[in-house]
Amino acid sequence: MVEPVAGVGRFKANYAVERKIEPFYKGGKVQLDQTGQHLFCVCGTRVNILDVASGAVLRSLEQEDQEDITAFDLSPDDEVLVTASRALLLAQWAWREGSITRLWKAIHTAPVAAMAFDPTSTLLATGGCDGAVRVWDVVRHYGTHHFRGSSGVVHLVAFHPDPARLLLFSSAVDATVRMWSLQDQSCLATMTAHYSAVTSLTFSADGHSMLSSGRDKICVVWDLRTHQATKTVPVFESVEAAVLLPEEPAPELGVKSKGLHFLTAGDQGLLRVWEAASGQCVYTQRQLPGPKQELTRCALAPSAGLLVSVTADHNLLLYEARSLQLRKQFAGYSEEVLDVRFLGPEDSHIVVASNSPSLKVFELQTMACQILHGHTDIVLALDVFRKGRLFASCAKDQSICIWRMNKAGKVACVAQGSGHTHSVGTICCSRLKETFLVTGSQDCTVKLWPIPEALLSKGASSDGGPVLLQAQATQRCHDKDINSVAIAPNDKLLATGSQDRTAKLWALPQCRLLGVFSGHRRGLWCVQFSPMDQVLATASADGTVKLWALQDFSCLKTFEGHDASVLKVVFVSRGTQLLSSGSDGLVKLWTIKSNECVKTLDAHEDKVWGLHCSRLDDRALTGASDSCVILWKDVTEEEQAEEQAKREEEVVKQQELDNLLHERRYLRALGLAISLDRPHTVLTVIQAIRRDPEACEKLGATVLQLRRDQKEALLRFCVTWNTNSRHCHEAQAVLGVLLRHEAPEELLAYQGLQASLEALLPYTERHFQRLSRTLQAATFLDFLWHNMKLPPLPVAPSAL
Repeated sequence: MVEPVAGVGRFKANYAVERKIEPFYKGGKVQLDQTGQHLFCVCGTRVNILDVASGAVLRSLEQEDQEDITAFDLSPDDEVLVTASRALLLAQWAWREGSITRLWKAIHTAPVAAMAFDPTSTLLATGGCDGAVRVWDVVRHYGTHHFRGSSGVVHLVAFHPDPARLLLFSSAVDATVRMWSLQDQSCLATMTAHYSAVTSLTFSADGHSMLSSGRDKICVVWDLRTHQATKTVPVFESVEAAVLLPEEPAPELGVKSKGLHFLTAGDQGLLRVWEAASGQCVYTQRQLPGPKQELTRCALAPSAGLLVSVTADHNLLLYEARSLQLRKQFAGYSEEVLDVRFLGPEDSHIVVASNSPSLKVFELQTMACQILHGHTDIVLALDVFRKGRLFASCAKDQSICIWRMNKAGKVACVAQGSGHTHSVGTICCSRLKETFLVTGSQDCTVKLWPIPEALLSKGASSDGGPVLLQAQATQRCHDKDINSVAIAPNDKLLATGSQDRTAKLWALPQCRLLGVFSGHRRGLWCVQFSPMDQVLATASADGTVKLWALQDFSCLKTFEGHDASVLKVVFVSRGTQLLSSGSDGLVKLWTIKSNECVKTLDAHEDKVWGLHCSRLDDRALTGASDSCVILWKDVTEEEQAEEQAKREEEVVKQQELDNLLHERRYLRALGLAISLDRPHTVLTVIQAIRRDPEACEKLGATVLQLRRDQKEALLRFCVTWNTNSRHCHEAQAVLGVLLRHEAPEELLAYQGLQASLEALLPYTERHFQRLSRTLQAATFLDFLWHNMKLPPLPVAPSAL
């Protein structure tokens, strides 16, 4: 059975990029603005500004030196953003417009590692890898203070929240916190309680207390009046960030009394709330399935009531601050994308498997992201059942999971199974009905897993936890890793492709061998059945795609064009064309009948592991090792319509041109010909003018009435005509008009004049040499004619 497809009977000719999901965060600081509408984060050489509501990157700010950003900070009034790069330059941005308002040298002798604004948004403190702390006035544009004394990298700076006290705090790798007085320009106190790097400093609302967290698994509460530690709270995890919560009851977080409560994020991967006075943990976030994901950052936007935390695999999680209810998820960096699929009955979502145990599901319309936890090791492959709501994944943890997306777009794990003894590298779902799936593994076996009836009933819910899957059949199929399995459209045949350079055909459900496809010189990465014909396509590391007949296992066609391994192949246009992706980063469109590569799509920079087509056959999805997922749109019909409209317009213009020439309206004819940007048509008009009895005057009058851009185009055309001896006379005539009547200053202002003259000179010299030789020959001939002594003609005898 085949789904109806768009453009039936038509070959595809081209795809265009409709949307690109790129990395926007690769580690480092994240910061919310005061309204909670924008999220700022670092991605290599850029600071990206995300719209929290849509997840879209609104702006990408990059300094002129194009060096990695080492630190940034947004002012408390949300007006000024300052970035620091490895080139030791500080840039002040009007970030809403995306423009740099000021650029200056950091004066640090090593890159800036940390920076922070004061509460008034006028002073900026920078901590450098050279151990220095500097303070800048960003309004009046000068440096105000330079503090020395820290040993090693200063990775943390923070101003006291009361601007009247003019206090600055810093911490370096020596695990001490230093308090600097801007008024006295000296160090007021050195506070030591940590035995490892201090990771965050945060202040109470009254400004009398400060909380510091460290990787030594403790948080310390300091009294800023006495500069002494008043409480040391052991938190039993390496803390990357601690945030003081507002001093108000929050029953959902276990905050029932007044007093200091703080939230920690660390290597256990859970947000926890602590009461400072008792040192007790009053709230612990629920553990998600799968391996622990260390939290690397945490930031609070109190006025917006939002909290953002960052996991070690660069996922950004946005919570309601009062309840820690998850509000949004953003996938900052997918690393190597291993597989992609369309999801939903109308392909409204996509699911992405990357170098991670978690899956990412994106809604295409809003780009809202869900991060799915279920596997404990890297997910290697995906496949979707026919209706689009149920899909399956397999991973290095030797397990498989089945996931269901409800009508609201929420995805949950509904079944799990294990049984393979090595990584499960490929999975395929049944095509006719949601009855079974097949997996292939590095243990050289395939397993057939029936879908329990409980999953398929309409009243089934995921509240009871995942159902356990049991394999119905296991078959050793190859002598090496099985890289791909495919189920035929009728669910009666199974194809397997292996590293042993062969593909095999099996009868289902018995897994009985029917035949072997041999011919590739390297291992196979993908096998795929045609939706219409009894044909199998295979993609191999030898750089070729082959088509095989299922009746006699013979090779029908071989497609060569990729420079490296072909990793995926799919049928499109109802089985008449192929899309293939390879290690060379290219996606190629092939027409089977002609063996021709119709189009090469080059948008990835690394291996394209994932390739899938929508059920309407009008879009394609690719995912690659460059961490990018690209949604492609079939633009064949649009391009054909544009081409047809263009042809019709050209016919109309050509007819109009013929009419103008017939009516001897040379100025309009020449202007129309130039607008068509066809040198030969313009040449025809010039020739028509020169055939006129008053050619010289007509040509001069017509050319001089053209606009300047038209004259520039005419000069470019002259360069082309001048290369041919048959058309050089027209070129020289136009050139003569321009040189005689245009002022030198105007000619010099022509765009590309120098290049045009350099191209005109050698051919013009050659034409004049040819004319000189012709003139010499003609003169010699004339001389011979005049000097010939012809015998007198005999006089005819007079008639008698």
